[in-house]
Amino acid sequence: MSDLPLTEDLNKVIAELEKKCREHPENAMAHHHLALVYRKAGRIDDAIREFSRVLEIDPYSVESNVNLGAIHFERGDLDEALAANQAALQINPVFAQAHANIGLIRQQQGETEKAIAAYRQATESDPQITTTWVNLASAYIMAGNFADALSAARQAVEQDPEFGMARNNLAVALFYTEKYQEALEQANKAKEQGYPVDPKFFDAINNQI
Repeated sequence: MSDLPLTEDLNKVIAELEKKCREHPENAMAHHHLALVYRKAGRIDDAIREFSRVLEIDPYSVESNVNLGAIHFERGDLDEALAANQAALQINPVFAQAHANIGLIRQQQGETEKAIAAYRQATESDPQITTTWVNLASAYIMAGNFADALSAARQAVEQDPEFGMARNNLAVALFYTEKYQEALEQANKAKEQGYPVDPKFFDAINNQI
């Protein structure tokens, strides 16, 4: 959304974009921007309609598929979310965000190994997305693969030292690899950064030190 000239008055922005779409009904970018602002304003059904309109005009719009997938995911419609992101990958097989989104969907569905595979594809396509490393670490922890969880979590913290969730995941991976003192240090840093570290986790670490 950073590329849009948004103001506090979303209604004004919406009116301007609606006018542009009426005047240029085949302008896919105008419909895409309108869909983004509808979503920002909480007008989700309108956003879905506009993203769908973009795909009618431009069936190769990766971004519209991914945004539709995000809306469906937020609504809990996981099958629709999965289909939208898979459609994006049919257009661009190395689009990292679509792979990362599929990882989230698979994780939500309890398909941990499929989630790991999707996150790994995302990190291969774009290793700079920190949240993917965070989620990959989480999936590895769920799978009981603590060595790889530790590696992924360290990568996340290295990329964004101020990301509390990354430090929390690192602390968990350190705990399960029996690096208790470092786990305590990372858990404390995560807490300092505002992440709600489970008090029971602190108890578990202290019981090992």
